Amino acid sequence: MIDVSLEQICSVVSGELIKAGNSNNNVINAVSTDTRTVEEGALFVAIVGERFDAHDFCHQAVEANASALLVERKLDLNITQVVVEDTKLALGELSAWIHKQCDVPTMAITGSCGKTTVKEMVASILQQRGKVLFTAGNFNNDIGVPLTLLRSEPNDDYAVIELGANHIGEIAYTTQLVKPQVALVNNVAAAHLEGFGSIDGVKQAKGEIFQGLAAGDTAIVNLESNGGDFWNEVLADKAVLTFSEGSREADYFAENIKINDQGEACFDMQTPQGATAVELGIIGQHNVANALAAAALSIQFGATLDEIKSGLANLISVKGRVEVQQLSQNIKLIDDSYNASVPAMKAAAKLLSSFKGQRWLILGNMAELGDESLALHRQVGEYAAPFAFEHVLTYGDDTKVISEVCNGTHFATHQAMIAHIEQHLRLPENASHTLLVKGANSAGMSKIAAALKENFS
Repeated sequence: MIDVSLEQICSVVSGELIKAGNSNNNVINAVSTDTRTVEEGALFVAIVGERFDAHDFCHQAVEANASALLVERKLDLNITQVVVEDTKLALGELSAWIHKQCDVPTMAITGSCGKTTVKEMVASILQQRGKVLFTAGNFNNDIGVPLTLLRSEPNDDYAVIELGANHIGEIAYTTQLVKPQVALVNNVAAAHLEGFGSIDGVKQAKGEIFQGLAAGDTAIVNLESNGGDFWNEVLADKAVLTFSEGSREADYFAENIKINDQGEACFDMQTPQGATAVELGIIGQHNVANALAAAALSIQFGATLDEIKSGLANLISVKGRVEVQQLSQNIKLIDDSYNASVPAMKAAAKLLSSFKGQRWLILGNMAELGDESLALHRQVGEYAAPFAFEHVLTYGDDTKVISEVCNGTHFATHQAMIAHIEQHLRLPENASHTLLVKGANSAGMSKIAAALKENFS
């Protein structure tokens, strides 16, 4: 983060500056919203949420030697305070201003699934060309995006910002902070339906990212998954590029896709700049489309085909996202326990089908699907059933239908599921086992993956 005076901050956020009597540090070069990680000399922002009020913890920021507080009311503490009407909005205003001062070429990425992977791919490609500011983990909401932008520095060559949302209007807000020159909607699928109301709501929400582009800026659209009439108007004055795993009509598409024994894809990537043979360093055919999206984004910022090829080959998988680990000579774990949507569940099933031996599809429920939840879980089961997996195990209310469709076994607790798996894996047989674990974060399937790693590594 660049150095900013408290007076500048006050001006940017339209706040009132109340200086403490012993205040002598007027320059801020760090911002925190978590008292557990406040750096000495930082500005602590007291966010008010539905279930918490960080004003109650500001004394901890004082004890950690913060320089100042950003608050919605003056507190009886001996520390400089900037008082504003809404600290969350002020955090956004400050982050947007700092990012603007640094004047970094910026792209924004959203989508129902795969956006974190695409972001990591783009960062891997562009890091060969210069210094890249990119979203840490999945800091992609109305607090995470500002915290990412606050890390902006004048010597950044590129900024790659991931935007997530669970309700309409959130991406419109964060895009307005980011102000990208290039924006991507990776795909549209049934995810967070409780917040969006319907698939049309998802299209509307994801398409908000294009509203943050100026006329003539570049929008990148998945030909297999676009917003139709919801996007036509907003895209009318933009330069539109398309990608598709299967359609030659797209600007970026794939040919000759092959999956190796490790589940990694190789293919011929076709681009407006020519073709290149790509080998992905992460598993799953679904990552072919993610790689095409990453290439389209990266080329807008000057990346060459050789840089794309190298960046994609050397990508390190994101923790909990299709992470492959050979636990023992005959047991392989595919840990994809971080999150789940209908397309991601289907991609996981397709990936598992490419392995030999005893195949275990171990699924927790998908979250925030509203009234459609049972039908969408059934859809996953019907997709997986023809693969005839040797073991299908499920946990969570609506996943029971997957077990029913696939002749699997449903469990009421994680403990019972773990015990079942362990009992089978300890049988004296020579068969190879591939276990794929997936579910929404709230389903806690990471517990299953962790138990397998602990007991069989």
